[in-house]
Amino acid sequence: MRYLRLLLLLAITLSLLACEQNSSVTKENADQSYNNAASSPDWYNSNSMDTLSVVTWNVEHFVDSHDNPYIENDTENNPPSDMEERRQLLAKAIQQLDADIVVFQELESDSYLQTLAEERFPEMGYEAFGALESADWYMNVVVMSRVPLGVFSSYANITTPIIGQTNDKGEQASQVLTNNRMWTTDVLVSDDYSFSLTGLHLKAGGGDRNQGWRMGQINLLREHFKSSVANDSGKNMLVLGDLNTTPKSKEFKTLQGESPPNFVDPLAGTDAFSHPSDSAYRRIDHILPNRNMEDELVPNSTSIAQPLPKEQMIKISDHLPLKAKFVVDGK
Repeated sequence: MRYLRLLLLLAITLSLLACEQNSSVTKENADQSYNNAASSPDWYNSNSMDTLSVVTWNVEHFVDSHDNPYIENDTENNPPSDMEERRQLLAKAIQQLDADIVVFQELESDSYLQTLAEERFPEMGYEAFGALESADWYMNVVVMSRVPLGVFSSYANITTPIIGQTNDKGEQASQVLTNNRMWTTDVLVSDDYSFSLTGLHLKAGGGDRNQGWRMGQINLLREHFKSSVANDSGKNMLVLGDLNTTPKSKEFKTLQGESPPNFVDPLAGTDAFSHPSDSAYRRIDHILPNRNMEDELVPNSTSIAQPLPKEQMIKISDHLPLKAKFVVDGK
């Protein structure tokens, strides 16, 4: 009987070890899963990627000239008269920034951005575009990239609590209105190197309710991030966007994390301010690599970018863009 119990215990132990090995996906295996199922597009040459630059920029109500009949908003229905000038200036700024990946906030759609790229700066080589757009609002988070993108993960349909707030019935307040402005995708740089990219535009505004709104969103993100690193402790992760919160805030510290994955602020302790563009005094726009990806960040490459004269930057948006550069691992 004792012998049988020992055999049973050994079988259970081996089973648990097998499950642990199967659930622990290494970085190499994670990359390989795409390699087995996806082809590299013919417009992309991974051998040309020694470094990779990223930009995040809130471009302030950047709408197209077409009315979406499903969106009832004065700005979207009747774009401001200066939009054509802003489009021209944005195109010039993008050419000067020359980033491999650009994530915009408050831009109407990926179709709009793709058309803009094809008409205004086709020589820049942007081929991949993506967004998870709201069905009834016009401000979205949109990406364009010279590097292939993988699966998009959407948070749009998840309802999150507004921490510390109650509704009219005295119950926990919650919202699903702005969670489409959060997404995560994979950036497929090469067979040997990829990272997850999370684009964000968190709830704006001060006060307890807006802070609680952001905390609910951030708690959701943290849970998703933790599940990612549980399967791959070596995963490279990059979070960027308009977080509508400063580095000293509770929301920002929560997003950075007290447990893996931990995100680092390359501009911590500096006077690098992004908002408002006419007299910037705070930084609510951020580029945050996790500890794994921090090693690949080019020293002193993270900065507030001003590719055009100040008055033209003010004309484009009330935010200034942030830019950073990373060494592509394995090159």
